[in-house]
Amino acid sequence: MQDLLHVLGALITLAGSAFLLLGGYGVLRMPDCYNRLQAGTKASTLGTILALIGIGLFHPSWFGKLLILAFFVMLTSPIAAHALARAAHASKVPLSERTVVDKLAEREAP
Repeated sequence: MQDLLHVLGALITLAGSAFLLLGGYGVLRMPDCYNRLQAGTKASTLGTILALIGIGLFHPSWFGKLLILAFFVMLTSPIAAHALARAAHASKVPLSERTVVDKLAEREAP
């Protein structure tokens, strides 16, 4: 049973690492600040949570603490990305030329 948990933990940790790697690649490939924030936030949140769950399977005594960490990552990462995107929009950071809709600018227009 212990070996099964270690193999499962390794696979889940590997999946989390893959999401973190793909998130980093997405940050490099996206055309503007807003898309980079979205790619980095979603992938890093999921990757971090998967890595924490995988580590929890390696060390079952840590699992409760790691779930609390995962909860805080799920709570703070999207809020931080939202605040950064709003600050970038308020600072007039330009959108990509391929961006079609800017709902925030439409809502703030008089």
